[in-house]
Amino acid sequence: MAAAGGGGRSCFVLGASGETGRALLRELLARRAFARVTLIGRRRLSLGEAEAAVEQAVVDFEQLGEYAAAFQGHDVGFCCLGTTRAKAGADGFVRVDRDYVVQAAELARSGGCKHFVLQSSQGANAQSRFLYLRVKGLCLESSLSPFILPGCSDREKWKTWSRLLVLITAPFSGQGCCCASARSPGPRSG
Repeated sequence: MAAAGGGGRSCFVLGASGETGRALLRELLARRAFARVTLIGRRRLSLGEAEAAVEQAVVDFEQLGEYAAAFQGHDVGFCCLGTTRAKAGADGFVRVDRDYVVQAAELARSGGCKHFVLQSSQGANAQSRFLYLRVKGLCLESSLSPFILPGCSDREKWKTWSRLLVLITAPFSGQGCCCASARSPGPRSG
């Protein structure tokens, strides 16, 4: 099962069951930027007509290292994984929003992934007094992510994902690339 188009490129999406992940999946399928789209999550998602256009890998995030194969062979990884402190408690929030994300980035890199795009938050800072911003900052500092997408308002979210998809897929289409790098902010040609 794969989306038509995409010139042989593949991506995976973590967190496709959430609001941002669902919006991203719609964009990915509408743009047909990737020949193969894999959803990696804790359960299979019912996607209606879109189900035939994606692959799904069900993983146990507590044993994520055992699922390294799910992260292999992708050009780009999109991470929209996250929870809230209210749902998971402070320890659960840290486990999901930092530990799972960092481990997924490591597995993706080991599996040959060239870009790991992380939905983060504006104000992310490892030194913050606020748990949410501190965890997001720690994740960005320890992550192997070459590209970081800061959080944005709901209205901006869809436009931001669309622009990001264009930027990431541009090198494959021969149109060049200008992406914000986590390690060195600013334009970069590719």
